[in-house]
Amino acid sequence: MDELLEQFILEGRDLVADAHSVLVALSRDPQNRTALDSLFRSVHTLKGSVALFEMAPAEEMLHAAETRLEAARRRDALLDERALDAVLAVIDQTDRWIDAMQMTGSLSEGAEAQADRLIAMLLADDGAGGTEADGRPHPMAALVTQEADWLVALRSRPEFSPVGLQQAQTAFRYTPDADCFFRGEDPLAISAAVPDLLALAVLPAAGEWPAIASCEPFRCISVIEGISGGDEAAVRAAFRLMPDQAAVAPLGSVLEAPLPDVGPQPKDPSSMLRVEASRLDRLASQIGELTVAIRTLRPIADRLRALDPLLAAELSAADDEIGRVAAEVQRSVARVRQVSLEPVLRRLPRLAREAAANLGKPVRFILEGETARVDKEVADQLFEPLLHIVRNAVDHGIEPASERTAHGKPPEGKIHLSVRPEGNGIKIMIADDGRGIDARALRETAIAKRLMNSDAAAALSDAEALQLIFLPGFSTAERATSLSGRGVGMDAVKAAVEKLAGTIAVESEVGQGTHIALRLPANALTTPLVVVGAGGQQLGIRLDQIVETARISASAIHPLGQKAQACVLREETVPVLDLASLLGFEPASGGIARLLITDIGPCRTALRVDSLDERFDGVVRRADGLLTALPAIAGTAMMTDGRILLVLDLPELMA
Repeated sequence: MDELLEQFILEGRDLVADAHSVLVALSRDPQNRTALDSLFRSVHTLKGSVALFEMAPAEEMLHAAETRLEAARRRDALLDERALDAVLAVIDQTDRWIDAMQMTGSLSEGAEAQADRLIAMLLADDGAGGTEADGRPHPMAALVTQEADWLVALRSRPEFSPVGLQQAQTAFRYTPDADCFFRGEDPLAISAAVPDLLALAVLPAAGEWPAIASCEPFRCISVIEGISGGDEAAVRAAFRLMPDQAAVAPLGSVLEAPLPDVGPQPKDPSSMLRVEASRLDRLASQIGELTVAIRTLRPIADRLRALDPLLAAELSAADDEIGRVAAEVQRSVARVRQVSLEPVLRRLPRLAREAAANLGKPVRFILEGETARVDKEVADQLFEPLLHIVRNAVDHGIEPASERTAHGKPPEGKIHLSVRPEGNGIKIMIADDGRGIDARALRETAIAKRLMNSDAAAALSDAEALQLIFLPGFSTAERATSLSGRGVGMDAVKAAVEKLAGTIAVESEVGQGTHIALRLPANALTTPLVVVGAGGQQLGIRLDQIVETARISASAIHPLGQKAQACVLREETVPVLDLASLLGFEPASGGIARLLITDIGPCRTALRVDSLDERFDGVVRRADGLLTALPAIAGTAMMTDGRILLVLDLPELMA
């Protein structure tokens, strides 16, 4: 049962994501028939899935949504904005209940009342219920009394003519998956197990039986219909393991029979294979070990060249070929590890709506590019940082409707989250049209919280002042709320993004809004590194943490106070830190200063190093064992000559 629940949670979230994306399409074009059909299938399959568990309120709610969508498909009722909002609320509530099933194995308290409220929304007079304004029966009410075509046809089949309708209670139509035989399923045995079975009919799925010569013996091409004397619940239970393949309806007069389930469409064979994440992680680790092992061949070939040039040439050629194949395998594994961001992002619109409702703010959330693919490790750790940013946008960014109206803005605020490829990674932009961030207020808050003195705050440009939001404990909120103001937020966001080898930047204009950009690698298997010299040691620094490099005269570095130093680059004063001194080695010397410019920290900073050496893509292993006791060490990587390189943790080093 645990395995079945796990499968339901995975598939349920996929269906919720599908429904959300289709709802966006329908909000733009309510006449989009393809989108409407796709939404109906998602809701129908969700309803069948929840029927396997103790989720009766969810099943009833989704059945009402399915009925409402079927009315729109038959053009018996309009799918207007209010109806779309009701269906969206149903999908959001289903999403919450899936979370609840994962956490506790049961629905949250008050589920029946929540379901009743949403069903009432779906059956509102202008969407799906009772009567029209002029007293005529609403088309939706008529639809509820209709029978599906298959049920009408079933009553006329000769196989069922001996069965009296007084004796029969329930009918079913079972469309087995074409590949059911490969899973060991026996459709006839499953149908025969229906309680109080009265009659069966085996029919061709394609409308007529194909010629014997064209039949595929291992594919199921049949549909099975039947009549039972048992009640609807008992018949549904017989198909509990394949709810999306069976339509079940109580038999009665045409006017009394409720709307049955819509029969499923035959499925194409699935080409998807679910693999445990831990297996992918292990495979990626093994590929890293293989890459490290291959790099040891080159130094061996170099040493061998003095003894036997021909043999050394053969070894070098073999090394090149093995390296080429290993690189291709590494790229293949990287592609396999890439997953869609949609499961991560799909929850944000709902959470933004809930946060806005709690604060009494009308907010519209726009999501674009959510199908972009990134490494699984990036996707797994991205939700919390994005949730912090979205909640801050709702709480701090978007103004109350009255304030927006007073400033000539529309009462509804807008938050736009977009994802797009950029170079070898992705860029995620979260933009709002709220009040923006006041750099002056940030300086005052930093001084009040004793995060910096007044002179240092005054020296910050507006762009530098915006970086203050990433300081630990920084918050401009006057009071703590359920969303923010507790001094934990953007610093955690920055730390999480940097842990993923990403960067974060903020731009804002008072009265116009705020833009926050996250840049993240699409591939987490290898990390671009640059080797630097400091204090007689060779050390690695992530290339994405370096904005640029510079060579200046050592005399251009000027002291500031007792220990601080700075230089001027492009008419901007930049603090200078000596990497060797930070690590406890002898400081750099010489007439030429080699600088690495980084945005790590509250402002742009220059790191002085002894030398800039090779660049390469390395597999960075996290620090373990004795290395965990060393400060500012992110991990190790093997260089192209086989030596081990310590990779620095710049955020910790410069904290």
